[in-house]
Amino acid sequence: MQTFIEPDKKTDALAHAVIGAAIEVHRHLGPGFLESVYEEALCVELADRKIPFERQKEISVLYKDREIGKHRLDLLAGQSLIVELKTVVEFAEIHKAQLISYLKATGLPLGLLINFNVPVLKNGIQRVVYTGKLTARTPSAPR
Repeated sequence: MQTFIEPDKKTDALAHAVIGAAIEVHRHLGPGFLESVYEEALCVELADRKIPFERQKEISVLYKDREIGKHRLDLLAGQSLIVELKTVVEFAEIHKAQLISYLKATGLPLGLLINFNVPVLKNGIQRVVYTGKLTARTPSAPR
């Protein structure tokens, strides 16, 4: 049985702040650019809003408690929110599945999928809460 764990209020507020920053980026740039352009602009906007973040944060990938590789998250906001950026026609199930894998790997409960390739950004945002077993691991903890 899976237990639903809603993120704490601080993480939820952080998600709202990141969404606001992403909306501002989309308002200025619109759709049609490469993901890297939106990542750069979002980093500028997050910094301007004094929202703490790490870009291309490296995390360990574990298999049976052994490190087997590394992965880079697009953004890690406030050490508690994974932000995965896309520029796709529409989200596919694999995008959500990937984000859930990242949440499992870090032990974090909340992530945002943000697709900038849409006319209205609110239609390109998915809030993903991981409902499986969470670990006490932090994304910065080396293994």
